[in-house]
Amino acid sequence: MGAAVLIGGAGCWSAWAQKVDPLEPIRRMERRYRAAKTLQVTFLERYTESGRTTRVESGVAYFRRPGKMRWEYAAPENNLFLIDGKNAWFYVPADHTVTRVPAKQSTDWRTPLALLAGETKVSKVCAKIELAADEKPEGSQGVVFRCRLRDEGTNGGPKASTKESDQTQDMVLLEVGSDTGELSRIVIRDKGGVGIEFRFEKWRDDPVVAEALFHFEAPRGVAIVNGELPVERGAGKE
Repeated sequence: MGAAVLIGGAGCWSAWAQKVDPLEPIRRMERRYRAAKTLQVTFLERYTESGRTTRVESGVAYFRRPGKMRWEYAAPENNLFLIDGKNAWFYVPADHTVTRVPAKQSTDWRTPLALLAGETKVSKVCAKIELAADEKPEGSQGVVFRCRLRDEGTNGGPKASTKESDQTQDMVLLEVGSDTGELSRIVIRDKGGVGIEFRFEKWRDDPVVAEALFHFEAPRGVAIVNGELPVERGAGKE
């Protein structure tokens, strides 16, 4: 009888485990950020090449639905990356230039983060999302997920997945708080060994910020260049 109870208990545990949604932290993240119209966060951005850190930047980022975000870099120098819902802008005050490109054409690694300023559905960015059991989280309550980015077709829709495209795609990892659903880290690594990591702290929901913060007006004397963003801030591809 004891053995029967043990076997029955094991069966119940197995049945319960099968009902647990492994993507629940992702669902929490979607609900958590969808509840706010505007978000503010402190970030640290780290570039790597062949496992070696080549540059570290930090500042404050803002996201506003629908489709706007602003990255204010404070260290090691003041720069601005902004998406106003139509165009992506990258402004370097020291160079007296600003680069402008249609947001939908931008390959900048920050552009997918616009999901925080949209419907906040991971499926809009990831064709597939799954637990990354082989990746160690940085936070004690963190869970790491692997995202296979959508490959947009010529008509704006996702292309069908193939073994060839899967093998050449960048690897994207999302670390999310298991209980809070808070996004704490994003890691992107391309096949050439170039990577970028975003770390987020001090999320704020609906801070008081003016709408003008999400629009860019070139200061007098600043040249506007139409084209892709600088390679260092793009996808690491030349």
